[in-house]
Amino acid sequence: MKPSAWPSYWMNLLSVYGDRRVLAILFLGFSEGLPLALTGSTLNVWLREEGVSKTGIGLFALVTMPYALKFLWAPLIDRLRLPVLTRLFGRRRGWALVTQAGLIVALLGLSGTDPGTQLWWTALFAVAVAFCSASQDIVVDAYRVEVLDENRQAAGAAVLVLGYRFGMLAAGAGALFIAEFHGWRVAYEAMAALVLVGMVTILVNREPNVAVTPESLERERQVAAWLAARPHLSGRMARLLAWLYGAVVAPFAQFMSRRGWVVMLAFIATYKLGEVLAGVMSAPFYVDLGFSKAEIAAVTKLFGLWATIIGGLLGGLLVGRVGVLRGLMIGGVLQMASNISYVMLAWAGHDVSALAVTVAVENVCGGIATAAFVAYLSSLCNVAYTATQYALLSSFYKLGGDLFGASSGWLADRMDWVSFFLLSMVGAVPALLLLTRLIAMDKRPAALVAHAD
Repeated sequence: MKPSAWPSYWMNLLSVYGDRRVLAILFLGFSEGLPLALTGSTLNVWLREEGVSKTGIGLFALVTMPYALKFLWAPLIDRLRLPVLTRLFGRRRGWALVTQAGLIVALLGLSGTDPGTQLWWTALFAVAVAFCSASQDIVVDAYRVEVLDENRQAAGAAVLVLGYRFGMLAAGAGALFIAEFHGWRVAYEAMAALVLVGMVTILVNREPNVAVTPESLERERQVAAWLAARPHLSGRMARLLAWLYGAVVAPFAQFMSRRGWVVMLAFIATYKLGEVLAGVMSAPFYVDLGFSKAEIAAVTKLFGLWATIIGGLLGGLLVGRVGVLRGLMIGGVLQMASNISYVMLAWAGHDVSALAVTVAVENVCGGIATAAFVAYLSSLCNVAYTATQYALLSSFYKLGGDLFGASSGWLADRMDWVSFFLLSMVGAVPALLLLTRLIAMDKRPAALVAHAD
């Protein structure tokens, strides 16, 4: 390309980000990212200030289990029509509005609890927030895939992640700053109001067209033929069986037809264990070192956001250069080694500069690993079943993190912080071992791998 053509080339390349549909995904990404910290790191700061033990805070990681189990009801959201709302707004927009309205109610309920005296009510509303948030994720992921054509999918994914990070920033730094000056109730009420960003975005954008693929049509034809050969299965029963097959069986059957799918799921469930083990306890760790909510918000949320974005960009370049599997290995090793930064902070004590270094190292390394991991999950999805399969894969990742993260407080209560963070590095080892198996399988002929499995 001639140098004189470069300006027009880059203008055309960047113009996709001005597309109304792509911009809609930016705001929906914000709505997706907003609730996560409100049942995670932000809530952990609130719990620690109210005197909840580290064991209790660790167990609170289980309130986010709906993110890990969302594949169970993803087929219902994918196919089930809502009375009135589906007719007025369409299938995707109707479900989005229901999940977002539920999220507002759950956040308002959580804002009215007192973790110091009503811990069970706090846990109950936190689970409700996670359930509504996970359900919204299912809808937004499906909406993004269906509303964008193929040449805008990459831009849609990029702005979704960007919006997601800004949502986490609002729920992290924003909520902590509000809580510092106005209390936790006002902070969570403000976060409930921000859910309206997603609702307005849904209302001002159109419903996507229902997508079909040759593979899905062929599967539906096979089901129709199977039912036709069994006259006793007719009417409502036939429609129910056909619906269950298309919504539930087909996406999972297609994934399990892949070679090495068990190893893939085990790897997905364990790749982030070391990071999760340290991450669940990071907020109590900062509080115990004497950092204020304002310091935590400014360094871990505001500064940390840009460190994560830099890590994600580096991860994207890395994967493009060395491939997904090798990128996962490099990211996994960096992610494991980055936990040393917590040890250094434990030795330094209440030092904002040391906190900034810790956050920079952790977030850049974590961003690199996350970019490679998201690329891997996306590569495993069949285009005919993207919503349900992505829900399945991300659920396995979350399930492993929740179950392992729940033990973090129990461990932290029984050892000093230095020993705990050194131990957290061991959590990364199983995934790296499984990854070596995946890399070996990738290099072997399919027939040999199928025989070995």
